[in-house]
Amino acid sequence: MKLLLDQNLSRRLVDQLAPTLPCSAHVVHLGLDTASDEEIWTYAGQHDFVIVSKDSDFRQLAFLHGPPPKAIWLRVGNTSTAEIFNLLRSSTEPVIHFAQSADEALLVLPNIDG
Repeated sequence: MKLLLDQNLSRRLVDQLAPTLPCSAHVVHLGLDTASDEEIWTYAGQHDFVIVSKDSDFRQLAFLHGPPPKAIWLRVGNTSTAEIFNLLRSSTEPVIHFAQSADEALLVLPNIDG
């Protein structure tokens, strides 16, 4: 599984996540920093990425198009890179389960429903 981190997340997360998710990338590293959400969605689907974003637009795309790709929506507001890293690291099991699911298009972290 590889994550594609959206523009609203720090590029430093790629290096921090490398020990457990070495194939992950940031949109800036792939030349997608000025791409539209639809273009990022298409790229992620073509290259087997799971999109990670704090942007609710990817939530809407997940419901509109369904997988692939899949999207992880971080409902964390304005928070530090360290807190986002800790959230992703502590959510490894649900993220892996989500990535392997055939039907799920969206994972919300933290999930306020449970």
